[in-house]
Amino acid sequence: MNKVILTGRLVRDPEVRYTQTGKAVASFTLAVNRRFSSSDAQQTADFIPIVVWDKLAEVCGNNLVKGSQVLIEGRIQIRSYDAQDGSKRYVTEVIAHEIEFMGSKPINNVQTPPQAKSFGSEVPCDEEIPF
Repeated sequence: MNKVILTGRLVRDPEVRYTQTGKAVASFTLAVNRRFSSSDAQQTADFIPIVVWDKLAEVCGNNLVKGSQVLIEGRIQIRSYDAQDGSKRYVTEVIAHEIEFMGSKPINNVQTPPQAKSFGSEVPCDEEIPF
């Protein structure tokens, strides 16, 4: 069985491209914190390349940004290719099948209009609520 479950934050915005047949593919790097046993150890992270296909790739491109916290479920894939210098290169990546958005959506320096912050009018303190 080849199954991977990761949780972490995006290192940068996802890059969405389209194949020649029109399939969407998104790629991004996920920073995943390592657990450590001693309290004085410095926290370290692994940076894992993630690849997402089809509609889920478009959803990621439209909704995820650098710093977004996600949970990824997928599989590990190892592929190889021949580099320009003739050497054989190997790439290890996670192919995501499911993505769960965690936490709140990061704010990109956009001011929310005052009417969008709350709905309805404020009730004065001395008035009773009718229900």
